[in-house]
Amino acid sequence: MLIGLTYDLRDDYRLLGFSEEDAAEFDVIETIIAIEDSLHKLGHKTERIGHLHALLNHLAAGSRWDMVFNICEGYYGIGREAQVPAILDAFRIPYVFSGPLVLALTLDKGMTKRIIRDAGIPTAPFRVVSSLTDLDVINLPFPLFVKPVAEGTGKGISVHSVIRDPDQLKEQCAFLLDRFRQPVLLETYLSGREFTVGITGTGADATSTGVMEVHLTGEAEEGVYSYLNKEDWEVRCHYTLATGAIARACEEVALSAWRVLGCEDGGRVDLRHDSGGIPNFIEVNPLAGLNPVYSDLPMLSRMNGVDYDELIRRIMESATRKLPS
Repeated sequence: MLIGLTYDLRDDYRLLGFSEEDAAEFDVIETIIAIEDSLHKLGHKTERIGHLHALLNHLAAGSRWDMVFNICEGYYGIGREAQVPAILDAFRIPYVFSGPLVLALTLDKGMTKRIIRDAGIPTAPFRVVSSLTDLDVINLPFPLFVKPVAEGTGKGISVHSVIRDPDQLKEQCAFLLDRFRQPVLLETYLSGREFTVGITGTGADATSTGVMEVHLTGEAEEGVYSYLNKEDWEVRCHYTLATGAIARACEEVALSAWRVLGCEDGGRVDLRHDSGGIPNFIEVNPLAGLNPVYSDLPMLSRMNGVDYDELIRRIMESATRKLPS
């Protein structure tokens, strides 16, 4: 098959004047090279397309592909991750990973948690704050945790995200509302261990590629897997493979969330233990990073004996099952 590659590169956005934090979710060229190499080993041909506007130019010029390997994060709006798959749907071009409904839904952490909660999957009690007046009716006990409702890569998360009194709550919500121009997710702070579960497949065929526990070092911002901790992960974090009953409990919650949300082909589900040791859903990433060195999904899969080529093979196997017969 001829596989087109859609992606956003950090360097392209830096040239447009974006800050390091604003460009944090985007990829580096080494990621694209690694994906290409694995696809070539599977016998596919590849063509680099690039970001959304490049895709539109290619389509207008008559370019078509048997499938598109889409890792575009997009930039503007809460529906930004859904833009590329929506366009590909309009042109009836198959693609890897989830469709526009799932990508629009799961970027909105509040909407996602409503579905997870209604499905009976453990998740921390929460509220969505659209303005500071919403704080007048918040009745959740402290400590709380706050973050932007629609960002990734730890953007907007720092040591100040753990809230212990009303004054701090108002101050941090005001900062996040102004900085990110979107609502703030406010939830009960989960004080336990943090895990991320890798998943490949769709629906009943979805399986775990491994469960990784996130540990913070003495150099890290305490108590949070924050933007700074993630960016400086080699110093601030270390990771171990979870096994046994803990891993099985995490996998059960993660796969339940993956299936009820309708995610496809591959990604990650982040979890954290509550005070009783029960894994709670934090968020899902249906467009998980695929850098072979430092992205969580390849890293945890590798710890569990699933190398990068095998990970891409499993993702592609799931995607090709969706092709019309």
